[in-house]
Amino acid sequence: MGPRTALRTKRQSPQATAAEAAGLRWLRVPGGPPVPFVHSCDDGLLVIDEIPHGTPNLQAAVTFGRRLATLHLAGAPAFGAPPPGGPREATIGAAPMRNEPAPSWPEWFASQRIEPYASQAGIDVREVCARIGDLAGPPEPPARLHGDLWSGNVLWGADGQVWLIDPAAHGGHRESDLAMLQLFGCPFLDHVLGAYKEVAPLADGWQARVPLHQLFPLLAHAVMFGGGYRSEAVAAARAALRG
Repeated sequence: MGPRTALRTKRQSPQATAAEAAGLRWLRVPGGPPVPFVHSCDDGLLVIDEIPHGTPNLQAAVTFGRRLATLHLAGAPAFGAPPPGGPREATIGAAPMRNEPAPSWPEWFASQRIEPYASQAGIDVREVCARIGDLAGPPEPPARLHGDLWSGNVLWGADGQVWLIDPAAHGGHRESDLAMLQLFGCPFLDHVLGAYKEVAPLADGWQARVPLHQLFPLLAHAVMFGGGYRSEAVAAARAALRG
């Protein structure tokens, strides 16, 4: 018998725990990035595998890019769809996040990801929302998103793999995950994106749409932390309009 896997215990609200557990299970797809195994989820107590930390390296980054594309291509029933068994009232960090399925990404992104947080932060995004159909780019099917893919949730493991942790998983636009990956920096990012595009090429103009997709996490941060995130969100809204 080999050594027992180390376990990590997290205590949070029952709703957040249920959402994270459902997200981790949903993100475990053949050929996708590894995610911690959920051992139990009960009344706000989540028990998952503890993943030993390693060092970022080029080969792991390339493999991660390909696996992330595979995860996105696994798809979702609809934009805004929660993971199976997950609550519609979820969280992203400490902020509430509603997962309400919708048939169209532009309208869903405006009504459920931009407007609620902009209203709380006191930021005028009316022009972005009015033009969202033109700014969104070519239509795409719903992707299976991690949903909170900043560098802190990309764990470079001691096993040489890149693991995904702490998801806010839902059905969405795959450019949203990639834009968040760029927002706070990621080791070997150019190689991650290059490998991603080998598996799942991105639509023309995706670079110009990065500020639009970054607007949601910046608005969420403005609500949670205020400070400079508010001015960054305003700048992202202006950049999105410039295209």
